[in-house]
Amino acid sequence: MAKKNKPVVGVVLGSHSDLETMRRCVEQLASFGIAHEVRVISAHRSPDASHEYAASAVRRGLKVIIAGAGMSATLAGVLASKTHLPVIGVPVSSGPLAGVDAFVSTLQMPPGVPVGCMSIGAAGATNAALFAAEILAISDAKLAKKLVEFKKSQAQAVAQKDAEVRTMV
Repeated sequence: MAKKNKPVVGVVLGSHSDLETMRRCVEQLASFGIAHEVRVISAHRSPDASHEYAASAVRRGLKVIIAGAGMSATLAGVLASKTHLPVIGVPVSSGPLAGVDAFVSTLQMPPGVPVGCMSIGAAGATNAALFAAEILAISDAKLAKKLVEFKKSQAQAVAQKDAEVRTMV
């Protein structure tokens, strides 16, 4: 059996229901070959576990933490308070405010506890993985090359759609 790579990115969900949104993050990390782990840890319902997770992250080899949570979305901030690693927050659309509450909560961190805040929902989940990849690529030339190729492929896809549209009108 092949040995699994040690995770360098931790993806933490505030609730199992956040998996639908955060799946995009996990898939994007996997597409770049970035070893990651996925956990469900609630800042409110399991605060001791969230503190332990963040406090042990460096020792376990993580380099970036991505936290996806809805409603009050304190998870990213709680994790950031217990580690010096970069923490990226993804506000998940849930509850009566459709993720706006999660966005504001993630965005409004007090001085000294920085959290990178992505947009609400699936786009934010995808961008969180890309941002983590960019952070890791600072010291990983192979990953940097994959990111350059990814951006080239995005530009090529737009050019192809542009050519298709031009022939339609």
